Amino acid sequence: MQKISRRTLAISVGVAMLLPLTRKAEAHAILLESTPAIDGSVPVGPNTVHLRYNSRIDRARSRLILTRPDKSTEILPIAIAGGDDVLTSQIDLAAGRYNIRWQVLAVDGHITRGDIPFTVEGR
Repeated sequence: MQKISRRTLAISVGVAMLLPLTRKAEAHAILLESTPAIDGSVPVGPNTVHLRYNSRIDRARSRLILTRPDKSTEILPIAIAGGDDVLTSQIDLAAGRYNIRWQVLAVDGHITRGDIPFTVEGR
């Protein structure tokens, strides 16, 4: 049987203690970029919603809800195509103040939510 040095044992224990912390950092899908941008503006007419996260997400169990200027809401259809870390949808917008509430399920089972307020400028 091989003898393990105290130093090797200490390093192994230290690495084993840090592994759960690494997994925790990956636990929630964090929004990295969005179109429209948070508090940004887009033109009147057809627009693409594009949200990119820091981890893979489950598209089938994720949701995008658009709140229109009159406070009515609409669930936006999420496109099937795209990267594992991206949600996209197509919307046609009139001028006004909008909000997109997103909710995503990361593949590890954690749910993350957020809002993207934005303005549609034009006619």
